[in-house]
Amino acid sequence: MEVHEDTSSVILPAVFLVYQTISDFREKLKHPVMSVSYKEVSLYDAPGIAFYPGKAQLLSCKHHYYDHIPPLINPGQPGDIECTTQRINYTDPFTNQTMKYALVVQGPRDVKKKELVFLQFHLNGTDQDFSAIDYLLFSSFQEFINSPEKAEFMKDCESSYSSWKFSGGFRTWVKMSLVKTKEEDGSETVEFKQETSVVNYIDQRTKPRSDQLFFVVFEWKDPFIQTVQDIVTANPWNMIALLCGIFLALFKAADFAKLSVKWMIKIRKRHLKRKSQSMNHIN
Repeated sequence: MEVHEDTSSVILPAVFLVYQTISDFREKLKHPVMSVSYKEVSLYDAPGIAFYPGKAQLLSCKHHYYDHIPPLINPGQPGDIECTTQRINYTDPFTNQTMKYALVVQGPRDVKKKELVFLQFHLNGTDQDFSAIDYLLFSSFQEFINSPEKAEFMKDCESSYSSWKFSGGFRTWVKMSLVKTKEEDGSETVEFKQETSVVNYIDQRTKPRSDQLFFVVFEWKDPFIQTVQDIVTANPWNMIALLCGIFLALFKAADFAKLSVKWMIKIRKRHLKRKSQSMNHIN
Protein backbone atom coordinates (compact mmCIF):
# COMPACT_ATOMS: atom_id res chain seq x y z
CA MET A 1 0.00 0.00 0.00
CA GLU A 2 2.79 2.40 0.90
CA VAL A 3 4.65 1.56 -2.32
CA HIS A 4 1.51 2.25 -4.36
CA GLU A 5 1.09 5.66 -2.70
CA ASP A 6 4.77 6.56 -3.25
CA THR A 7 4.53 5.65 -6.94
CA SER A 8 1.32 7.65 -7.42
CA SER A 9 2.95 10.67 -5.77
CA VAL A 10 5.62 10.57 -8.50
CA ILE A 11 3.48 9.63 -11.51
CA LEU A 12 0.67 12.18 -11.11
CA PRO A 13 2.94 15.26 -10.95
CA ALA A 14 4.98 13.89 -13.86
CA VAL A 15 1.87 13.45 -16.03
CA PHE A 16 0.76 16.99 -15.19
CA LEU A 17 4.23 18.32 -16.01
CA VAL A 18 4.17 16.56 -19.41
CA TYR A 19 0.76 18.06 -20.19
CA GLN A 20 1.87 21.54 -19.11
CA THR A 21 5.10 21.37 -21.15
CA ILE A 22 3.29 20.39 -24.35
CA SER A 23 0.61 23.06 -23.78
CA ASP A 24 3.24 25.78 -23.26
CA PHE A 25 5.09 24.69 -26.39
CA ARG A 26 1.92 24.87 -28.53
CA GLU A 27 1.02 28.26 -27.06
CA LYS A 28 4.45 29.71 -27.89
CA LEU A 29 4.13 28.44 -31.46
CA LYS A 30 0.82 30.29 -31.83
CA HIS A 31 2.09 33.55 -30.32
CA PRO A 32 5.60 34.52 -31.50
CA VAL A 33 7.39 37.40 -29.80
CA MET A 34 8.14 40.60 -31.74
CA SER A 35 11.84 41.39 -31.90
CA VAL A 36 13.12 44.89 -32.76
CA SER A 37 16.78 45.51 -33.62
CA TYR A 38 18.68 48.54 -34.91
CA LYS A 39 21.53 48.68 -37.38
CA GLU A 40 23.68 51.81 -37.64
CA VAL A 41 24.76 52.98 -41.09
CA SER A 42 26.77 55.92 -42.36
CA LEU A 43 25.29 55.83 -45.87
CA TYR A 44 21.78 54.88 -46.87
CA ASP A 45 20.77 53.54 -50.22
CA ALA A 46 19.41 56.73 -51.79
CA PRO A 47 15.60 56.52 -51.70
CA GLY A 48 13.39 57.51 -54.58
CA ILE A 49 11.01 60.44 -54.09
CA ALA A 50 8.16 60.43 -56.58
CA PHE A 51 6.34 63.77 -56.88
CA TYR A 52 2.98 64.22 -58.57
CA PRO A 53 3.13 67.96 -59.26
CA GLY A 54 0.20 68.23 -61.63
CA LYS A 55 0.46 71.70 -63.17
CA ALA A 56 3.23 72.78 -60.79
CA GLN A 57 6.77 73.27 -62.12
CA LEU A 58 10.02 72.28 -60.47
CA LEU A 59 12.11 75.46 -60.15
CA SER A 60 15.16 74.23 -58.28
CA CYS A 61 16.58 71.18 -56.55
CA LYS A 62 19.84 71.03 -54.59
CA HIS A 63 21.69 68.85 -52.10
CA HIS A 64 22.92 70.58 -48.95
CA TYR A 65 24.75 69.37 -45.86
CA TYR A 66 24.73 69.87 -42.09
CA ASP A 67 21.14 71.18 -42.03
CA HIS A 68 22.20 74.39 -43.74
CA ILE A 69 20.02 75.89 -46.47
CA PRO A 70 21.33 79.17 -47.92
CA PRO A 71 18.92 82.11 -48.35
CA LEU A 72 16.64 81.98 -51.38
CA ILE A 73 17.75 83.90 -54.48
CA ASN A 74 14.98 85.06 -56.81
CA PRO A 75 12.23 82.86 -55.33
CA GLY A 76 9.65 81.95 -57.90
CA GLN A 77 12.19 82.03 -60.72
CA PRO A 78 13.84 78.97 -62.33
CA GLY A 79 17.08 78.05 -60.58
CA ASP A 80 19.64 75.28 -60.58
CA ILE A 81 18.47 71.68 -60.70
CA GLU A 82 21.42 69.75 -59.29
CA CYS A 83 19.52 66.57 -58.47
CA THR A 84 19.21 63.37 -60.44
CA THR A 85 15.65 63.31 -61.76
CA GLN A 86 13.55 61.13 -64.04
CA ARG A 87 10.13 61.84 -65.51
CA ILE A 88 7.76 58.93 -66.00
CA ASN A 89 4.19 58.40 -67.21
CA TYR A 90 2.18 55.34 -66.25
CA THR A 91 -1.42 54.25 -65.79
CA ASP A 92 -3.07 54.48 -62.38
CA PRO A 93 -2.70 51.02 -60.71
CA PHE A 94 -6.13 51.32 -59.10
CA THR A 95 -8.18 52.33 -62.16
CA ASN A 96 -5.95 51.21 -65.08
CA GLN A 97 -7.45 54.08 -67.08
CA THR A 98 -6.08 57.39 -65.77
CA MET A 99 -2.58 58.37 -66.88
CA LYS A 100 -0.32 59.68 -64.13
CA TYR A 101 2.77 61.84 -64.43
CA ALA A 102 5.51 61.49 -61.82
CA LEU A 103 8.77 63.32 -61.28
CA VAL A 104 11.18 60.93 -59.53
CA VAL A 105 14.09 62.50 -57.63
CA GLN A 106 17.07 60.84 -55.98
CA GLY A 107 16.95 61.32 -52.21
CA PRO A 108 19.75 61.95 -49.70
CA ARG A 109 22.31 59.29 -48.71
CA ASP A 110 24.93 60.65 -46.30
CA VAL A 111 23.29 60.66 -42.89
CA LYS A 112 26.56 61.41 -41.04
CA LYS A 113 26.94 64.71 -42.91
CA LYS A 114 23.20 65.41 -42.54
CA GLU A 115 22.69 65.52 -46.27
CA LEU A 116 19.35 66.97 -47.35
CA VAL A 117 17.52 67.64 -50.60
CA PHE A 118 15.78 71.01 -50.97
CA LEU A 119 13.21 71.47 -53.73
CA GLN A 120 11.16 74.45 -54.88
CA PHE A 121 7.99 74.18 -56.98
CA HIS A 122 5.88 76.88 -58.56
CA LEU A 123 2.18 76.76 -59.44
CA ASN A 124 0.87 79.64 -61.52
CA GLY A 125 -2.88 79.60 -61.25
CA THR A 126 -5.24 76.96 -59.88
CA ASP A 127 -8.99 76.52 -59.64
CA GLN A 128 -8.68 74.49 -56.41
CA ASP A 129 -9.56 75.81 -52.96
CA PHE A 130 -6.44 74.18 -51.50
CA SER A 131 -3.07 73.64 -53.15
CA ALA A 132 -0.84 70.69 -52.37
CA ILE A 133 1.58 68.32 -54.11
CA ASP A 134 1.47 64.58 -53.55
CA TYR A 135 4.59 62.46 -53.12
CA LEU A 136 5.61 58.96 -52.11
CA LEU A 137 8.88 57.42 -50.97
CA PHE A 138 10.34 54.10 -52.08
CA SER A 139 13.44 52.37 -50.82
CA SER A 140 15.91 52.54 -53.73
CA PHE A 141 16.27 55.10 -56.51
CA GLN A 142 18.94 52.91 -58.12
CA GLU A 143 16.51 50.02 -58.43
CA PHE A 144 14.15 52.36 -60.29
CA ILE A 145 16.93 53.48 -62.66
CA ASN A 146 17.99 49.89 -63.33
CA SER A 147 14.45 48.65 -63.87
CA PRO A 148 13.68 47.89 -67.55
CA GLU A 149 9.96 48.46 -66.86
CA LYS A 150 9.89 51.76 -65.01
CA ALA A 151 6.16 52.23 -65.49
CA GLU A 152 5.42 48.86 -63.87
CA PHE A 153 7.94 49.65 -61.15
CA MET A 154 6.08 52.86 -60.28
CA LYS A 155 2.73 51.10 -60.34
CA ASP A 156 4.05 48.54 -57.84
CA CYS A 157 5.43 51.33 -55.64
CA GLU A 158 2.14 53.21 -55.62
CA SER A 159 0.32 50.00 -54.70
CA SER A 160 2.75 49.20 -51.87
CA TYR A 161 3.66 52.56 -50.30
CA SER A 162 1.60 55.32 -48.73
CA SER A 163 1.50 58.80 -50.25
CA TRP A 164 1.72 62.17 -48.47
CA LYS A 165 1.20 65.83 -49.32
CA PHE A 166 2.94 69.14 -48.72
CA SER A 167 1.13 72.46 -49.04
CA GLY A 168 1.86 75.65 -50.94
CA GLY A 169 3.07 78.74 -49.08
CA PHE A 170 5.08 76.67 -46.57
CA ARG A 171 8.45 75.01 -46.19
CA THR A 172 7.81 71.40 -45.22
CA TRP A 173 10.78 69.61 -43.63
CA VAL A 174 10.51 65.82 -43.81
CA LYS A 175 12.74 63.64 -41.63
CA MET A 176 12.70 60.03 -42.75
CA SER A 177 13.42 56.78 -40.95
CA LEU A 178 13.49 53.28 -42.40
CA VAL A 179 11.73 50.23 -40.96
CA LYS A 180 12.32 46.75 -42.38
CA THR A 181 9.95 43.92 -41.50
CA LYS A 182 10.91 40.27 -42.00
CA GLU A 183 7.93 38.08 -42.81
CA GLU A 184 7.44 34.40 -41.88
CA ASP A 185 8.18 33.27 -45.45
CA GLY A 186 11.60 35.00 -45.36
CA SER A 187 10.60 37.99 -47.48
CA GLU A 188 11.31 41.54 -46.37
CA THR A 189 9.11 44.63 -46.61
CA VAL A 190 10.27 48.23 -46.27
CA GLU A 191 8.30 51.06 -44.72
CA PHE A 192 9.12 54.74 -44.28
CA LYS A 193 8.23 56.66 -41.15
CA GLN A 194 8.21 60.44 -41.30
CA GLU A 195 8.36 63.39 -38.97
CA THR A 196 7.40 66.68 -40.59
CA SER A 197 7.68 70.27 -39.48
CA VAL A 198 6.01 73.12 -41.36
CA VAL A 199 7.17 76.74 -41.48
CA ASN A 200 5.24 79.56 -43.10
CA TYR A 201 6.94 81.22 -46.08
CA ILE A 202 6.84 85.04 -46.07
CA ASP A 203 6.18 85.78 -49.73
CA GLN A 204 7.27 89.32 -50.54
CA ARG A 205 6.74 89.10 -54.27
CA THR A 206 4.16 91.08 -56.21
CA LYS A 207 2.04 88.29 -57.58
CA PRO A 208 -1.50 87.21 -58.36
CA ARG A 209 -3.36 85.48 -55.56
CA SER A 210 -3.39 82.13 -57.33
CA ASP A 211 0.41 82.08 -57.67
CA GLN A 212 1.89 79.58 -55.18
CA LEU A 213 5.38 78.48 -54.16
CA PHE A 214 6.07 75.08 -52.59
CA PHE A 215 9.19 74.29 -50.57
CA VAL A 216 10.09 70.84 -49.28
CA VAL A 217 13.17 69.34 -47.59
CA PHE A 218 14.01 65.65 -47.24
CA GLU A 219 16.56 64.41 -44.71
CA TRP A 220 17.31 61.23 -42.77
CA LYS A 221 16.28 61.45 -39.13
CA ASP A 222 19.08 59.23 -37.76
CA PRO A 223 21.58 56.57 -38.89
CA PHE A 224 19.60 53.62 -37.52
CA ILE A 225 17.65 51.15 -39.65
CA GLN A 226 14.97 49.43 -37.60
CA THR A 227 14.36 45.74 -38.25
CA VAL A 228 11.21 44.06 -36.95
CA GLN A 229 10.62 40.31 -36.99
CA ASP A 230 8.56 37.72 -35.14
CA ILE A 231 10.57 35.18 -33.17
CA VAL A 232 9.16 31.85 -32.01
CA THR A 233 10.49 31.35 -28.50
CA ALA A 234 9.34 27.72 -28.36
CA ASN A 235 12.44 25.54 -28.57
CA PRO A 236 11.64 21.92 -29.47
CA TRP A 237 15.00 20.71 -28.12
CA ASN A 238 14.28 22.18 -24.70
CA MET A 239 10.89 20.48 -24.68
CA ILE A 240 12.41 17.15 -25.74
CA ALA A 241 15.07 17.41 -23.04
CA LEU A 242 12.45 18.18 -20.41
CA LEU A 243 10.22 15.30 -21.52
CA CYS A 244 13.22 12.94 -21.48
CA GLY A 245 13.94 14.03 -17.93
CA ILE A 246 10.33 13.42 -16.93
CA PHE A 247 10.24 9.95 -18.52
CA LEU A 248 13.57 9.10 -16.92
CA ALA A 249 12.13 10.06 -13.55
CA LEU A 250 9.11 7.83 -14.26
CA PHE A 251 11.36 4.89 -15.15
CA LYS A 252 13.37 5.44 -11.99
CA ALA A 253 10.15 5.52 -9.98
CA ALA A 254 8.99 2.30 -11.65
CA ASP A 255 12.34 0.60 -10.89
CA PHE A 256 12.14 1.81 -7.32
CA ALA A 257 8.62 0.43 -6.96
CA LYS A 258 9.70 -2.91 -8.44
CA LEU A 259 12.66 -3.18 -6.07
CA SER A 260 10.46 -2.14 -3.17
CA VAL A 261 7.97 -4.91 -3.95
CA LYS A 262 10.77 -7.50 -4.18
CA TRP A 263 12.20 -6.29 -0.88
CA MET A 264 8.80 -6.48 0.84
CA ILE A 265 8.21 -10.01 -0.52
CA LYS A 266 11.62 -11.05 0.72
CA ILE A 267 10.97 -9.57 4.18
CA ARG A 268 7.56 -11.26 4.26
CA LYS A 269 9.12 -14.65 3.43
CA ARG A 270 11.72 -14.21 6.19
CA HIS A 271 8.99 -13.30 8.66
CA LEU A 272 6.92 -16.37 7.74
CA LYS A 273 10.00 -18.61 7.94
CA ARG A 274 10.89 -17.35 11.40
CA LYS A 275 7.31 -17.75 12.54
CA SER A 276 7.28 -21.31 11.25
CA GLN A 277 10.55 -22.08 13.02
CA SER A 278 9.17 -20.65 16.27
CA MET A 279 6.07 -22.81 16.02
CA ASN A 280 8.14 -25.93 15.38
CA HIS A 281 10.34 -25.14 18.38
CA ILE A 282 7.30 -24.82 20.63
CA ASN A 283 5.89 -28.10 19.35
